[in-house]
Amino acid sequence: MKTFRFPSAYTILFLIIVFVAILTWIVPAGKYQVETNEALGKEVPVAGTYHEVEPNPQGIEEVLLAPVSGFYDPDSYQANGIDVAFFILVIGGFLAVVTKTGAIDSGIAKVTAALEGREQLMIPILMFLFSLGGTIYGMAEESLAFYPLILPVMIAAGYDSITAVSVILVGAGIGTLASTVNPFATVIASDAAGVSFTSGMTLRFILYFLGLAICIVYVMRYAARVKADPERSIVAEMHQSNRDHFLSQRDETISSELTGSQKLILLLFLAAFGVMIYGVSVAGWWMARMSALFLVASILTAFIARMSEQEFTDTFVDGARDLLGVALVIGIARGIVTIMNDGMITDTILYWAEQSVSGLSSIAFINVMYWIEIVLSFFVPSSSGLAVLSMPVMAPLADFSSVGRELVVTAYQSASGIVNFITPTSGVVMGALAMGRVSYERWLKFVWPLLLILTVFLTIALSVGAFVG
Repeated sequence: MKTFRFPSAYTILFLIIVFVAILTWIVPAGKYQVETNEALGKEVPVAGTYHEVEPNPQGIEEVLLAPVSGFYDPDSYQANGIDVAFFILVIGGFLAVVTKTGAIDSGIAKVTAALEGREQLMIPILMFLFSLGGTIYGMAEESLAFYPLILPVMIAAGYDSITAVSVILVGAGIGTLASTVNPFATVIASDAAGVSFTSGMTLRFILYFLGLAICIVYVMRYAARVKADPERSIVAEMHQSNRDHFLSQRDETISSELTGSQKLILLLFLAAFGVMIYGVSVAGWWMARMSALFLVASILTAFIARMSEQEFTDTFVDGARDLLGVALVIGIARGIVTIMNDGMITDTILYWAEQSVSGLSSIAFINVMYWIEIVLSFFVPSSSGLAVLSMPVMAPLADFSSVGRELVVTAYQSASGIVNFITPTSGVVMGALAMGRVSYERWLKFVWPLLLILTVFLTIALSVGAFVG
């Protein structure tokens, strides 16, 4: 008997395209009057001006063209999501080139080796390092390489496998939740919402540091409890078998010595994201120039690492290939918005949503938005896909409730980040648990109090953000 497998993001999004096309035959077509918002530099809908217009239902041809339309208009050739998709491919190539040099792996290994025997300090330091990966570039699949390194060290120090898994999974997860410059979440969502990704960054840094502190304290308290009494471990019955398994398979293959070139590459890696922030916030850069920046950074990295031309191009293309799925998701998801816009039902849905949240205070509005994104995250597990799908519809609602669109972006990435701690459709979550020999239900038992604490924290943070404007 075949077990049920949840459909991929591509299937879900294409089914949504079909569903939305059907809606264009049912939902009344309508439009808002618009006015120029000086802060956003674009036209926004005016509350109370909705009116019905002549319908334009979408058929089979429009459905089949929708994924293409998500990248560019097939009639006018005007760009839609193609610039974002290309940026994602370049980022993929850049990350692959940096990873190929071993700089990140050796940096983590060096910290681990330096702290062996002082593993209590290892927990906050490693969680901070993994959180940097999460907040800078949404570290996910890349983290899987570190489980064979961290698990034996933690088990040997008297902790359990859940402690080791949480150091990586929770560390990277809280960084991704509070994404500050993450191109796969914050940048894409801000672009879809019509705001600069540097808007709202102050609140995201607050979420990052306070959220990381909460997670570190939570994991360290659990780790101390387990070390004092192994029977209090959630996987106590596997104590001996885990020691036998992990301590006989210690992975010593990653060098803990950083070469001079690797140190320079790590500096270049951080500098590239710093220049990106400056370019967007000061110099008016967007996707094209950001892509050029990381293309140059990739070439410089290869030059410092003394890669051959063949090795560099092969590595860069392989990295871009790894993120091709993300780029395709962007086009398919934007195809949904194209169908809605061409079918003249986007404003109607906005109108219905406006009516449902009308009368809500700004604080109530942003918290309702957060829970809507929580629900959507379960159905669209791709953070990039969810950003492109939800932000064009959700962000304009903020205009009606006197809430900044950047706060809607923060609510989206916070909701997506919470769900990504536990979503069973994530290869990162399930792969990490498999390597740590932790069952899914045991992981839920460990992590649910933390998720409750983080949800309360996020509710307060978003409410304060809405209150101060």
